[in-house]
Amino acid sequence: MRAQTEVTVGSAATRIVVSAETSAGAVRPLNEDSFRAAPPLFVVADGMGGHERGDVASRTAIAAIADRVPEGSTPTVDELLAAIGAANDAVRERSERDGVTGVSGTTLVVLGLVRGDSEGSAYWLAANIGDSRLYAWSGRDLRQLTVDHSLVQELVDAGTLSVADAASHPDRNVITRAVGVRPEVSADVWLLPVVGDQVFLLCSDGLTRELSDADIAALLREHGAHGERPTIAQALVDAAVAAGGSDNVTAIVVEASSPGAPEASDPGLASTRDRLEADAEDTLPRAPEPAR
Repeated sequence: MRAQTEVTVGSAATRIVVSAETSAGAVRPLNEDSFRAAPPLFVVADGMGGHERGDVASRTAIAAIADRVPEGSTPTVDELLAAIGAANDAVRERSERDGVTGVSGTTLVVLGLVRGDSEGSAYWLAANIGDSRLYAWSGRDLRQLTVDHSLVQELVDAGTLSVADAASHPDRNVITRAVGVRPEVSADVWLLPVVGDQVFLLCSDGLTRELSDADIAALLREHGAHGERPTIAQALVDAAVAAGGSDNVTAIVVEASSPGAPEASDPGLASTRDRLEADAEDTLPRAPEPAR
């Protein structure tokens, strides 16, 4: 799918072009991924493979967020965080109602335009639970903004596993946080400034399992020179399936243009820290170096 819309917060307008695609992959018969691409809110949920009803869990989480944040609306930070909490409650309630005996859960990565405290101000709010990811693409560099909640990421952080070895570690699919598993869910949440032109990629781990960050960057760069067909989201998903497709694959690419906002050389992390330090709280997660 590909869609274009304009969202206004105060007197500032942001034009958003979004493409989204999902696939069961080349191996699994069931697609447990779900997504919502309803500007200005974008969500990818990856139902927990190997557990009962992962597809239901991901769809339930998406539906709960959609109920709280209708298409076209710009919630406050608290409202969007409440929607994520509601998604956790909904997945747990659905599992109990259906008599699921195993663990039913899903990852979640969210990007949404939210209203700031001052009149007319806006930010991108990003949040993740599990190992579905959010990236920023500058036109040259791809930067991972989220940090996986996974066993291998904890080993990398502890210095006992290299990033290269993490990609092929036998426990790379073990996540340490998920929606619907516990009564309370803990998301990593932070704000990104709205600047002139920004491109974001949300994806499930089926994409990053098959394609390196350098592969993804190359596809984003190539697509920029070859127009809209296929959409960049479809090109990414197709490449992951062609590379093996061992898992379900979902990608959402968000291209945002805000003419009234200041320009930034890096629409991702580079400008975010300086802008948010003045608000007394830096919510940036740690992130690897960009892929070129």
